Amino acid sequence: MSKAALVAIVDDDDDVREALSDLVLVLGLECCAFDRAEALLAEFVPGAFDCIVTDARMPGMSGLRLLQRLRDLDASVPVIIITSDADSTIRSRALEGGAHAHLVKPIEARVLVVHLESALAGKWKGSPNG
Repeated sequence: MSKAALVAIVDDDDDVREALSDLVLVLGLECCAFDRAEALLAEFVPGAFDCIVTDARMPGMSGLRLLQRLRDLDASVPVIIITSDADSTIRSRALEGGAHAHLVKPIEARVLVVHLESALAGKWKGSPNG
């Protein structure tokens, strides 16, 4: 039996982190939640996570910097950047930096599901469309 895909949620906002984690679990995926980028990096091993969803702006290391660090580590893990700021500069930096997607809060569950499904192509056995 294959294991469920593992999604890391990185957000300094407790409510957002909990809501995203709950959604991921309801979808039949596994989830690890982190309150800051540094906490994820402390546990990061290439191949451990199937997808990372991170806030763009957090105290300490930003989600954009986290994306850069992951790419520096040769990590091919898909990263979905979320932000409450619709600033086109953040979007451009995220996508140019290799983000799988850039989503603006509040995020509709169905929109996140579409991006998770795309990011986890072939790894999500319980995909609503698969």
